[in-house]
Amino acid sequence: MPKTLPVVDVSEPICCAPISSAPLERDAAVEIALRLKALADPVRLTLLSILIADRSGEGVCTCDLAAAIDLTEATTSHHLGRLRQAGMVEPERRGMNVYYRPRPESLRAVCSVLGGDADCC
Repeated sequence: MPKTLPVVDVSEPICCAPISSAPLERDAAVEIALRLKALADPVRLTLLSILIADRSGEGVCTCDLAAAIDLTEATTSHHLGRLRQAGMVEPERRGMNVYYRPRPESLRAVCSVLGGDADCC
């Protein structure tokens, strides 16, 4: 039987010392692992890279993201939903469309926890 991870709110940026500073407490390790699990997918990393590269500040429509990665909008929305649950992106509904933007504070927090350098992103 597969082991289930506990339900943890991961929508806020990680707030703990870099993993190199000391052995992690179990709860901190779970919070980090849940965020990294959301990022550990080639499609999600590609989506995140497209969102980070967008300098308009307006966000990118799900329909444009789906076309960019050559997947259906439903599949793209699924992956964006996982990134949203992990706190890496934020959606904004405009009429029938949803636009996504990266959450820089969450990305910086992951970098900081992994490498200890808050300016790594």
